[in-house]
Amino acid sequence: MDNYLTVDAGIAAQSTSDDQPTANKRVLQELAAGMNITVIVCTYNRCRSLVRALDSLAVSVLSETIKWEVLVVDNNSSDQTRAMVEDFCRRYPGRFRYLFEPQQGKSHALNAGIREASGDILAFVDDDVMVEPIWLQNLTSVLDDSQWAGSGGRILPARGFDPPRWLAIDGPYNLLGALCAYCDPGDVPGELKDPPFGANMAFRKEMFERYGHFRTDLGPFPTSKIGFEDTEFGRRLMAGGERLCYAPSAVVYHEVPENRVRKEFFLEWWFDFGRGSVRGAEKGTGTWEILKILGRTLLTALQWLVTLNSKSRFYRKCRIWYGAGKIVEIYQQARSGNSPGQKLKQQAGRESSI
Repeated sequence: MDNYLTVDAGIAAQSTSDDQPTANKRVLQELAAGMNITVIVCTYNRCRSLVRALDSLAVSVLSETIKWEVLVVDNNSSDQTRAMVEDFCRRYPGRFRYLFEPQQGKSHALNAGIREASGDILAFVDDDVMVEPIWLQNLTSVLDDSQWAGSGGRILPARGFDPPRWLAIDGPYNLLGALCAYCDPGDVPGELKDPPFGANMAFRKEMFERYGHFRTDLGPFPTSKIGFEDTEFGRRLMAGGERLCYAPSAVVYHEVPENRVRKEFFLEWWFDFGRGSVRGAEKGTGTWEILKILGRTLLTALQWLVTLNSKSRFYRKCRIWYGAGKIVEIYQQARSGNSPGQKLKQQAGRESSI
């Protein structure tokens, strides 16, 4: 129980130091019984933004018949994350839990949260977003219909964001996705054609039992921005015949830190995005596909050379970095001999032995 913290002030006041561990264990068992929803928030050294995220979650409005919790997974943070989450646990008894995951990497944190979650439905949100009060209700209520295995909602930039002149946030040269995992398919609910993003998604817990957990060779690390752990899992479900629902009224607002609004950040992001797109693919890349990637990258480079408009010119430069990331990842996979399918099987084998 060393990695857990759940505080019930009333019971703590009535218990002596000798029976405190027993009392806390009893509280955990009572809260877990019949839990409907667990919100999993993974975090790493983002104490300030995490406070805002948890503040917005704390005022969520759900039906009184629904039991829900927020499980914060601290992925080896060195800032004040633990103390801050412990404060939330004290202020909102039974609503927040703390879990420490020492193995670095977001997918390790996500998988730890899944293993320890009490809910039948698992909702996921990032540590640098703010949710609307009805976000959780709207994201998960669609799963009352058994045809849906999961759901996803809108991800919008924080209000008031003013982009620099070289950055397009709409139209054909839109680069907003690098800043905030932007997702806005419109106002009409329905079946998702593409998997949802990890900043705003929910799945039935049984889906992880059936299809496995998030791939640990994907997902951000402190030294890498390679993602795709979220969309790869969604694609895995869709390939298995599962259906995912779009809930447009489930809205979160993503922070846009100043250090991201730099050309260097975008180029690094697109390079890692290219690597992740290859690594997250279901199958290896064939010769014809490699030739197409090389051809598209060279064509984009020629277009970049003759483009004068600052927004379209920078967009094409990002696409060059994207193609370069793909080429690098294909080369590294060829050298190691590890295909995406092999990596998933290796991870499944490790998980089954735990």
